[in-house]
Amino acid sequence: MAKVEHGQITEATTEARAGETGGHMRWVLFTGTFLVAAIFAGLIAYYFGQ
Repeated sequence: MAKVEHGQITEATTEARAGETGGHMRWVLFTGTFLVAAIFAGLIAYYFGQ
């Protein structure tokens, strides 16, 4: 439970953590980043490769 100390709300580290990201979120991040990089590389190759 949060408590107020010196006018500020404080919580323990484990209580302050809003949620836990599972391993699947890492794959979503990596896949999305890779796809964006691949799209940009394709666009650069298309425009400058002519």
